[in-house]
Amino acid sequence: MTDEGIPEVLTRTDTPTVCNALEVVMGDRTADGFTRQPVVPLDPTLPPIVGYAVTATIIAHAKPVLEASEVARQRREYYVHVGTAARRRPTITVIEDLSAPTGIGAFWGEVNVAIHRGLGVSGAVTNGSMRDLDEVDEGFQILAGMVSPSHAFVHLTEIDIPVRVFGLTVRPGDLIHADRHGAVIIAPEHLGGLPDAIRTVQKTEAPILEAARRPDFTLEQFLEIWDSSR
Repeated sequence: MTDEGIPEVLTRTDTPTVCNALEVVMGDRTADGFTRQPVVPLDPTLPPIVGYAVTATIIAHAKPVLEASEVARQRREYYVHVGTAARRRPTITVIEDLSAPTGIGAFWGEVNVAIHRGLGVSGAVTNGSMRDLDEVDEGFQILAGMVSPSHAFVHLTEIDIPVRVFGLTVRPGDLIHADRHGAVIIAPEHLGGLPDAIRTVQKTEAPILEAARRPDFTLEQFLEIWDSSR
């Protein structure tokens, strides 16, 4: 088990498999609780990230309406909030970009990645943009909406509130599993059943995959396996 009782198997399992396993736990398919729009991963080769959501909103297309001192105070408050959360349990930062157009200025770049990674944050999900792709610290995953060269007027507007990214509503404290495919929320009542459900999904798929990848695979073999699995 990892911190906060997160099963270690979740850190080794891709997000599509976790989505399948959640259907096993729930006893039915669902069209809710996961991202519904394409994401741009900072590094597609990184393993999944799992953590509890710390949320915020940003705007980049216009200057802040607040005084510079208040903007700085709010940014400091955000870092304190993120750092405090990351001390207690695995954390993923989820930031909704309210800009028009979305992503005109990047919150995520070399500096913010270094700060968040240093504070112990596992990764980030944002419908906004990222930059400094060749300079950011390795090992920190970002699922963004796009890439932008500038930070424009990017500034925080609110923290610790429900946000919506890629068609998914995320509330502070939600447990999130994410990789290059997107993200899914794991409800507390489903967490305990996931390890067994993941093994069930993998066990069910294994005979089909093994047979289908053999050079002598036939339709008849497939139908036999398919019918027996049902």
